[in-house]
Amino acid sequence: MTEPLRISAGDLDTEAILSAIQDGRRVVVTTTVGNEEYDIVLRYDGSVYYCDTPTRLHRHESEREMRACIRRMGYGS
Repeated sequence: MTEPLRISAGDLDTEAILSAIQDGRRVVVTTTVGNEEYDIVLRYDGSVYYCDTPTRLHRHESEREMRACIRRMGYGS
């Protein structure tokens, strides 16, 4: 299994993140909420995109939905 790509929120642009997960890599995004740091795991299983957060698993049925999530949450620059 390929090592996950570890980044901080805003390190890569949205397209680079999407490209990595579409190539089968998990992208671990470190983000800060309040005074706490959290790791979010972005991944793709070939049909569904996932955002694994500390409190919830988000599913996105299309690349368009995943792109919007990455931008809205500030994971990509």
